[in-house]
Amino acid sequence: MSNLPESFTGDWITPDHPRYSEAIARWAINAERRAKVVAFVKSAQDVATVLKYGKQYKLPVAIRGGGHSTSGASSVEDGVVIDLSRYLSSVRVDPVEKLAYIGGGAIWETVDKAAIQHGLATVGGTVNHTGVGGLLLGGGYGFLTGKHGLTIDNLVQATVVTAGGEILAANSTENADLFWGIRGAGCNFGVVTEFVLRLHPQRRTVFAGILAYPPPLIPNAAATAAKFWDAGLDENEAITYALTMDPAGSGHPLALLFIFWNGSEEEGRSHFKPLFDLGPVLDTCKEIPFEEVNSVQNIHLKHGRNYYMKGIFATGLQVDVAQNLMSLLPELSTKRGINFNVIYEFMPTKKVLSVPNSATALIRAFRANVLLLATWDDKDPSKLDAVRSAAIELRRIVIQGERTIPESLNVGYGNYYSEEVTSASAGSGADSEALFGENYRKLQKLKKKYDPDLVFFKWNPITPEA
Repeated sequence: MSNLPESFTGDWITPDHPRYSEAIARWAINAERRAKVVAFVKSAQDVATVLKYGKQYKLPVAIRGGGHSTSGASSVEDGVVIDLSRYLSSVRVDPVEKLAYIGGGAIWETVDKAAIQHGLATVGGTVNHTGVGGLLLGGGYGFLTGKHGLTIDNLVQATVVTAGGEILAANSTENADLFWGIRGAGCNFGVVTEFVLRLHPQRRTVFAGILAYPPPLIPNAAATAAKFWDAGLDENEAITYALTMDPAGSGHPLALLFIFWNGSEEEGRSHFKPLFDLGPVLDTCKEIPFEEVNSVQNIHLKHGRNYYMKGIFATGLQVDVAQNLMSLLPELSTKRGINFNVIYEFMPTKKVLSVPNSATALIRAFRANVLLLATWDDKDPSKLDAVRSAAIELRRIVIQGERTIPESLNVGYGNYYSEEVTSASAGSGADSEALFGENYRKLQKLKKKYDPDLVFFKWNPITPEA
């Protein structure tokens, strides 16, 4: 079963290979799975060959771009991984047309650094070792969302290898239905080997950094951050508000605010003056090169730990539930050994909502993404059950504070889904139906056309139309 297909030109890694452990390693170690084969592809034709191989031997398939999924979507037990990260990870910038040609296995760091050399940028991930493909296909929020919308709003074209092995260009005129579907519905329709993204003029430095507030200041920090959101964010700003445990080990929670201003330090300090006036105990904010802004949070999100995510939507910062969250975080940390972060991501919505829901697969609404992010170092696989249980408790608190979005529809941002999907569970579609709302029926038709046999099921799978 590990026979190398004759036409395959990449690297064919099986469990007996000396670099097998490296080949299945992921950002989150709890997302690693023991594949029968890891195929490091060199071309779209290689991808088609591996898909044919998987079908021939009835092997489940996973796609690895940046390897950042916490659900195991980029890994597969006893199956075949199509890995784009080794040979399809480069970026070519056309500064005249303001376009970036991006390999399906590239990470955002490569894009940011290549584009800014020409004074250009696009909407990329706020953690720059995230893969381009995973973030983009699920929507894509970033610090430039206020000016340029979602990452999918900047997609000009993609090269897609479908379940049947066809290699298709998808854009507004060629295979337009597929182009519509991949903008928000993840990897449900194929493997993207190249993205073409629109670039925009970008100043070379921006103002950004972290502010920290101890327990006595947390209510005021929350209320002040909430005022920025309620007033309507400027297109040049973004705020991330996180409740977490003090990394210094004091045993107390902290409020951490990551602030971004697409301008000078003088402008940024003036704009965010109410937050500085509260007297944070930590202020790392300064003017930095643009290509560094998406790396500031990397130190807290290193490779090789356990990670779990759960997404929620909220229409505001929920100042009134902060105390309940603060009370629970120390208990989770001390009694269960889990470091939980409750993160509210505030990006300007005007540009995002200027695109109608009918234009892409992604559903848009006036709301912020809330991320429950757990990290832990215990390698006991049973620990995940305790993490899920704790996430449910925290989610309940956030959900109770949300008075606009019905709980039945509050599935959260699709890229923050952490439950593993197996071939046995892929056909239910309940969460996907809530996620894609009014677009789900159209997506079912597309699934029937491009992937009727559910070859691609590892991320918010869509059930093909009957």
